[in-house]
Amino acid sequence: MTQKFTYIKDFVSGDKIQDFFILAEAQMRESRNGPFWNLTLQDCSGRIEAKVWSPLSQNIPQLSSGMFIRAGGSIGTFRDKLQFTVEALDVVDERQLGLELSDYLPCSKVDPETMLQEIDYLIAEYMTYKPWKKFCRNVLKSSSIRERLLMATGAKSVHHAYIGGLLEHTLSVCKLCMSISSNYPGIDRQAVLAAAIFHDLGKAWELSGGLVNDYTDEGRLLGHIYIGLEKLEPFLAREKSLPDELKLHLKHLILSHHGEYEYGSPKRPKTPEAFVLHYADNIDAKMNTVFAELEKLEGTEKQWTPFQRYLDRYLYRAEVTPVAKDKKLEEVKDGNQCLLPLKE
Repeated sequence: MTQKFTYIKDFVSGDKIQDFFILAEAQMRESRNGPFWNLTLQDCSGRIEAKVWSPLSQNIPQLSSGMFIRAGGSIGTFRDKLQFTVEALDVVDERQLGLELSDYLPCSKVDPETMLQEIDYLIAEYMTYKPWKKFCRNVLKSSSIRERLLMATGAKSVHHAYIGGLLEHTLSVCKLCMSISSNYPGIDRQAVLAAAIFHDLGKAWELSGGLVNDYTDEGRLLGHIYIGLEKLEPFLAREKSLPDELKLHLKHLILSHHGEYEYGSPKRPKTPEAFVLHYADNIDAKMNTVFAELEKLEGTEKQWTPFQRYLDRYLYRAEVTPVAKDKKLEEVKDGNQCLLPLKE
C-alpha cells in the first residue's frame, strides 16, 4: 500500500511538493505561451488549483476528473489564493499502487469498521430475541453487504455525503431510536432497532460513491428503499425462526421511514415504531446538515450562514452558555449531601 505524506490543508506558499492527488477538475486552456492545463487537485483535506504550463502541458496525455495522479512542483499564491505550479505529472493506477480512497475523498471522522462494531454492540445490548439477533448479524456479516457499507455515502450532496457517511447516519439513527424508545415503554425496541440498522441499506447501491457520487442506474430506476428490501429478502427468507408478522412489520418500517408521500415514502407510518424511526431519521439528517454548515463559520467573525436551500432558511451561530465551575458533593453536619460550589 502506497502512503500519502502531505495534505492540501497543510500547504503554505514556498512548499515543494511531490505526492498523489485525485483530479477534481481538468481543463485544457490557451494562453499567449501556448496551451496549459487548469486543474483542481483534491485530497481528503481539501482542494487546490493547479497549473501545468507549456511545454510540459503538451507532453501530458488527456486528463479528466476522477483520475489519480502523482504531481511534483511548488506552492505559490495567485490573487491571495494558494496555487500549485506543477513541474512533473504522471497518471497512476490507484488500485495497482494500493492508494487508500479515504486519503483522497471526504470521509467520516470515525472509522467505518469502528461504527460497524458499535452497531453490533447495540444488537448485543438490545436484541434479546435470538431470531432478530441472528437475522441482523447474518446480514452484516455478508461480505458483499459489508464491503458496500464500509465505503458508502449517506446521500449525494445534502447530509452525510462522504465515505462512511451511511454508517455514521445509521449508527446515529439507531442510538436515537433506542433513546426515544426508553421514553415510551410500549415500543418494540428490537423491531425498531432492526429497521434502523437497515432503513437506508439500499443507498450503498443507489449511489456510486467516489469523486462523482452520482446516482447509479439502479438508484435512479428503483431507489434505495426498494433496493434495500430487495437485498434483505434472501436473509428474511432463510430466517425461518423469525415470525412472518415481525418480517412484515420490518418491511413496513423501512417502507415508511420517509414519513410522507411527498418525501418519497411508499407508505406512511402506521405503527408507533414507524413514527419513531421516521422522526429519528429526519432529525439526524437535519442536524448533520446544520452542524456541517455552522462548522464552515469556524475561524470567521460571521454569525450567519448563506441561505440553506435544503432547510429553506439561514442558520445562526448562537453564543454558547459558559461552562459552570466544577462542583462536588460535600457532606454537611447532619449527614445529608448537597451540591456546593468549590471554595475559592
